[in-house]
Amino acid sequence: MNEKTLTQQENRRYDPKAIARYYGYRPWLAWARAIKIIWSFAVFILSLKWDEWQNQEEQNKFKRAIQLRQLLTRLGPTFIKVGQALSTRPDLVRKDYLDELVKLQDQLPPFDNALAYKIIESELERSIDEIFSELSPSPVAAASLGQVYRGRLISGEEVAVKVQRPNLRPSLTLDLYLLRWAAGWLGPWLPLNLGHDLTMIVDEFGTKLFEEIDYINEARNAEKFANNFRDDLQVKVPGIYWRYTNTHVLTLEWINGYKLTQTNSIREAGLDPERIIQIGVTAGLQQLLEHGFFHADPHPGNLFAVPDGRMAYIDFGMMDQLHETTKETLVDALVHVVNKEYDELAQDFVKLGFLTPDTDIRPIIPALETVLDNAIGKNVGDFNLKTITDHFSELMYEYPFRIPAQFALIIRSVVTQEGIALSLNPQFKLVEVAYPYVARRLLTGESPALRRRLLNVLFKDGKFQWHRLENLIAIARTDSNFDVLPTAQLGLQYLLSDEGKFLRRQLVLALTEDDRLHTEEVQRLWDLVKDDLKPTRLLNVAIGVLTDFSRDGVAAILPRALK
Repeated sequence: MNEKTLTQQENRRYDPKAIARYYGYRPWLAWARAIKIIWSFAVFILSLKWDEWQNQEEQNKFKRAIQLRQLLTRLGPTFIKVGQALSTRPDLVRKDYLDELVKLQDQLPPFDNALAYKIIESELERSIDEIFSELSPSPVAAASLGQVYRGRLISGEEVAVKVQRPNLRPSLTLDLYLLRWAAGWLGPWLPLNLGHDLTMIVDEFGTKLFEEIDYINEARNAEKFANNFRDDLQVKVPGIYWRYTNTHVLTLEWINGYKLTQTNSIREAGLDPERIIQIGVTAGLQQLLEHGFFHADPHPGNLFAVPDGRMAYIDFGMMDQLHETTKETLVDALVHVVNKEYDELAQDFVKLGFLTPDTDIRPIIPALETVLDNAIGKNVGDFNLKTITDHFSELMYEYPFRIPAQFALIIRSVVTQEGIALSLNPQFKLVEVAYPYVARRLLTGESPALRRRLLNVLFKDGKFQWHRLENLIAIARTDSNFDVLPTAQLGLQYLLSDEGKFLRRQLVLALTEDDRLHTEEVQRLWDLVKDDLKPTRLLNVAIGVLTDFSRDGVAAILPRALK
């Protein structure tokens, strides 16, 4: 196996054992790269220390920010990816550094234009003039793995043409080999919970990077993503031109819009940044909790505010898929956090793989309560992921928590989206958008799994929790997409169904005590919905329910409801 072979095997998946064998026979390549990386960071760190010793930190801060950006750029795609992730965290990175790191998203030095044109012609097996009536003479954006040209097909459609950087695979494999070696060496020296799965996290990152440099895979991802959001009028996904797409060239619909960091341009276009934030966060939650297919690299270079008010995704190289049980458990975990049910939350951590099944969770429950109560504060609106991760890191050292490999991508995705929202609105609170969405999902969920979760929320120790229903409806009403009419109709349909037998009995127990009907409880239930259920709307609900159950007749419905 030689370097040429390694480069040519484009459809090969990430294989850490094969990569280790390759560089195991060529240790000089690994050592040369390791020395370059160590030396580069050592020089930068010494520069920072020198500024500190000379009391010139403030004077040289912009110079050092540029130095860091240039350092990451020189070290190549793997380190540029790290810089891109940091560029979305205004709460972690100082503004002077942030302004420079943002340039890593799509303002990197392009590779030779003639070489890019040659790659297009080679991959698509026809000349530029046969494909395009127009093609920009230079790239309009250059990112870590490729650069983008703006063009127009012979048939008239305006397109973006993405061309991959040459010789990318050998560079990535060498960095991944070194990262994996470092993870394996550091793992045993770290606490078990931190060292566990460290190499698996690198492997997950490597797998996604290899998928990202296969543009055919990216095109398939884009179509799957578009299908998931086909009924969502707020999310835009560019169409793919398969005839002009190959492993190293991707041709897709051109998107006119503004990067989410261009706050002033967004406002000047008459768009509301708060609305864009809500669309982005809600779309992210839909990906995780509904579709299970999520964008793992949502940095601002990949997200645009479109002039018609939609938000567009333009890069689908790094995606991942969640199992159905994982999606359901994530809904549970968020509800348990908000309801401060830390015993159930500890069980969620076991189900998600953050704790092993044999872990004694009893001492962990009060620790979760202490850390999350401090992090969330008295008002759940104070919740943000930065606060949680800061406090949660303390638990990682004291208890056997670990981060499953897949969740490294999930955490990165969600934290990045929160960082983007913070760049648009420094006062942004994730739960103010997330929990109304989850409340609406629970109240309107049509799947048996979601209905079971709603019951788990509404009942505790066999007793109906009125305050939780009040909270869910009140919170869901803050979501403009929530309408109590179809929710009430779904609820009544469920209540009268065979599946709702348990709920009927529990409601009867909740409304009656010592054989007496508590009218104040009935009034309390009515108060929850009376503002929305005007007489005509209530009639519509009744008609809808009776229509659904018309096959049984009214006489059959009432006895069954009380049975």
